[in-house]
Amino acid sequence: MKNPVPFPAPQLSAVALAVLALVAQSQAMAQESSPLPAQDSTQKEIQQVVVTGTASARGTRKIDTSFSITAATEEQLKMASPSSTADVLKIVPGVYAESTGGQSGANIEVRGFPSGSDSPFVSVQMNGDPVYPVPVLSFFEGSSAFRLDDTIERVEVLRGGPSTIYSVGQPGATMNFIMKKGGDTAEGNLRFTTGTGNLRRVDGVYSGKIADGWYGMIGGFYRTTNGVRDAGFPADDGGQLSASLTRKLDQGELTVYARSTSDKNAFYTGVPLISSNNGHTISSFPGFDPLTGTLMSNEMRNFTVEAGPGKTLNYDLGNGRGLNSNLIGADFQQKLNGWDVSNKLNYFSGDLNTVAMFTGNNPLTAADYLAQAIASNNGNAATLAAAGGVAATGGAITYTTGGAAVAPGQQVVQAGLWAVEKKLRSFTDEFRVSKDIGYNNTLTVGAYVANYSSHDVWYLGNSHLMTATPNASLINVKLNNGVVVSNNGTDGNVFYAPIASYSGDNTAVFVADEWRINDRIKVDAGMRHERQRISGSISNLASGDTDNNPLTVYNNGTSQPNGSYTGLSRSDSANSFTVGGLYKLTRNASVFVRANQGHTFVYFDDLRNAGTQDVVNDRNRVPNPKVTQYEVGFKTATPLYSAYVNAFFTDFTGISFQQITTTDVLYSVSGSKGKGVEFELAVRPLAGLQLQLTGDWQDSEYKDNPAINGNAVQRQPKFQYRFSPSYRIPVGDMAFKLYGTYSHIGSRWADQANTQYLPAYNMLDLGVLAELSDKLELRLSGTNVNNALGLTEGNSRLVGASTGPINARPIFGRTWEASLNYRF
Repeated sequence: MKNPVPFPAPQLSAVALAVLALVAQSQAMAQESSPLPAQDSTQKEIQQVVVTGTASARGTRKIDTSFSITAATEEQLKMASPSSTADVLKIVPGVYAESTGGQSGANIEVRGFPSGSDSPFVSVQMNGDPVYPVPVLSFFEGSSAFRLDDTIERVEVLRGGPSTIYSVGQPGATMNFIMKKGGDTAEGNLRFTTGTGNLRRVDGVYSGKIADGWYGMIGGFYRTTNGVRDAGFPADDGGQLSASLTRKLDQGELTVYARSTSDKNAFYTGVPLISSNNGHTISSFPGFDPLTGTLMSNEMRNFTVEAGPGKTLNYDLGNGRGLNSNLIGADFQQKLNGWDVSNKLNYFSGDLNTVAMFTGNNPLTAADYLAQAIASNNGNAATLAAAGGVAATGGAITYTTGGAAVAPGQQVVQAGLWAVEKKLRSFTDEFRVSKDIGYNNTLTVGAYVANYSSHDVWYLGNSHLMTATPNASLINVKLNNGVVVSNNGTDGNVFYAPIASYSGDNTAVFVADEWRINDRIKVDAGMRHERQRISGSISNLASGDTDNNPLTVYNNGTSQPNGSYTGLSRSDSANSFTVGGLYKLTRNASVFVRANQGHTFVYFDDLRNAGTQDVVNDRNRVPNPKVTQYEVGFKTATPLYSAYVNAFFTDFTGISFQQITTTDVLYSVSGSKGKGVEFELAVRPLAGLQLQLTGDWQDSEYKDNPAINGNAVQRQPKFQYRFSPSYRIPVGDMAFKLYGTYSHIGSRWADQANTQYLPAYNMLDLGVLAELSDKLELRLSGTNVNNALGLTEGNSRLVGASTGPINARPIFGRTWEASLNYRF
């Protein structure tokens, strides 16, 4: 395995923070900022402008948009205490993010969209341009390529609406993170954070005026922690440095920005649990805390992969699902002879490898494992012949470290130590112009181009036998006829090891028109035509014995590239449209309607899964997904209350589903239909007091697949909500804000067949912000303070329901953080 050149985040972060402090001291005339009073914050919400999904790059007041969008300021993000980029989506109705894997590798479900894993219907943008144009690939989802820090001013999350015609044309949800930029007043902050898992983090950002017409921003973070689930080695270790340079122009501006990230992040999958009452009751596995425990340990941290004869590779679980990337971009806006001109572009290059444990079969006793191994190997003619025709009648089951015998009643579990190397590169550019063409019509035309690639090296399988205990111990097994079932803990081969290189390009043109009929009514419509071409070169595979010893059964039948490759390619085109209307009841209240039809194209993985060009060309077996959506909504915001409520209807066709089990890769094609209601409500009965309620009810089911027709779409709760009160109390020159969130996540099904039940759970988060002065603030926050045991994923490596001992992935247990922030 080639290790990428590490980005010296700690050193650069320290240098950057020192520079910020020195620059701050030189700004003697800089104005001091103070926290906004509650009433000013309310007025800012009423006048809030969003830029995501709008025809004009200059944006539209949120309350005047005819689509569903959620926006969160930097303070609102901090109050939500997201554990990862994907976890930000918990504040967005209609979206359910499973962020229990850690910083990366989330599963994100969007209202009524039939996704089974990762996040195919969520695109992640920075400054309005996609970080990587494809939202999902195997072992990659968009939020994994982004790290949240104090250089972000706000986030906007658009669901459906006009997003089908702009940028990547994402019909699901678009997360757009807006970077801070320098202004006339120099300002900065340093924030130090500590917490559960021996968390140590420092964030810093500084921005201001450099010269007439020139403005800059620089900032970043460095963090290390053992995590809530302590494996005995750092779970997260790394940092990030970001900067922007803005040039003010006559009636416009140009901003160029860059971001470099080097971050290692442990990835967590299932842990042992006890399932009863047909999955409706989940309890702790004996000796294993499901809220803080992990099977990973230092004993298995550095593991090997037998990739072929004489080819042994070394990997480190500490690298997890990390990010080593560089991103550079530019955002140009200009008024020119009555035209609004906008161009957004970026280039992304990064390694997003996965070195992680994936749990396999459910726990069982060591004696049962040994009995199954004896029966399996005695029933294998080739193995029995290699043993001289002598059947095994028993065997030794011992610890890899120390060699002591494993007790027959000891619970054991199998888990694969997988390694996937993934190198991604992309360039994207969106150009658009808008002009008032008369009669209150604003016409927008534009084009979008993307070029992207992925180079993959996979080693799946590599099963290891270990104790079903926190920080598990590896186990060896040898039968009394000479058959070696497990050696150094390895009890299974690499069953899938492709090497592949892919490339793709997309080109789209779009046109939209907004007609303001009068002061109360406006309508808009838009169309997009897009063409995609993708190609791939995938290694052909053979199986073999890596050590030419048939008695070492753990590595027999290892998947290996045979030196030849299959070239596959496909070209597609599709049209999308959107049409909507807004009627203003008052200046600060409106109703809207929206209809759209969008699509996603097939991805690189669809080429590999198809296997042959004939299958790739068969649009019935490898379809392009298409979705039609309808929305009707109401929006209002006043100093006393605000409400954003909408009903939605979705109809989806042609989604390919892939499930990687312990021994195989399964495929299917289906569609879905759904309906529901989303709501964001807030009331402010007293100065400083806000009571907020957000959530959604939705009812979505599969169609177009006889095996699962009528089943509930997997992983999506029918009902979820978050109640979030906050109260800001002035005390002299200081102020204290108390806040919290009570979350309810309804029951779900983990699989399409609706056999793996995931019970509902309720979680409580609490926080307090002490504004000690206009420069200094202290924040204490806790998540899941009630230590709720909730599951986000069943055993995705197995098909069907299980009772008794199981593997499943729970939410993280109680965590606490304390941060001290200094503004200057």
